[in-house]
Amino acid sequence: MLKVLNHPLITHKLALMRDEKASTKVFRENLDEIAGLMAYEITRDIPTREIEIQTPMALCKTREVATDIVIVPILRAGLGMVNGIANLIPNAKIAHIGLYRDEETLEPHEYFAKYPKHLEDAFVMIVDPMLATGGSANAAITMVKKQGAKNIRLVCLVGVPEGVRAVEDMHPDVDIYLAALDEKLNEKGYILPGLGDAGDRIFGTK
Repeated sequence: MLKVLNHPLITHKLALMRDEKASTKVFRENLDEIAGLMAYEITRDIPTREIEIQTPMALCKTREVATDIVIVPILRAGLGMVNGIANLIPNAKIAHIGLYRDEETLEPHEYFAKYPKHLEDAFVMIVDPMLATGGSANAAITMVKKQGAKNIRLVCLVGVPEGVRAVEDMHPDVDIYLAALDEKLNEKGYILPGLGDAGDRIFGTK
């Protein structure tokens, strides 16, 4: 299921990132903030359990998160979303998936993978700023499923209908969260209007 989180603050910060004149600092800071805002919305249905604690005044029955949360950035651009989520969820575990896209075929190829244990019980967020063809997202979802993950969310800033359909077709059990659904892909597989090459803009290699 696709969910576009068109909150005014998310939309405003994304507009700052889209500007071709935005510095690496502006781009990176707003990406951090959007990732945190998105994670706040995405974790609304996360499992909790009842606990009892002693406040300075009295015993209090309350609730705490009852599952591991795992952030899975698709390297390298996905790294730009990790800090914003980890600042909100400091105990989150962080996996890594390294994929590169063949410039001619647009097909993803794995070059690195590292996971924490017990993904089968975890709340997993696969993060990547762009959902373009859907190839990298589908590959990453397949990889974490092979590690036993069942409760998976795909979290991207900007996507297009082509990428959304590709993921829905291959992984209909995975919810997709976007900050914006853009118009289309161009002939080179880049999102229009998009925000350019997210990896280059995050790391200042543009």
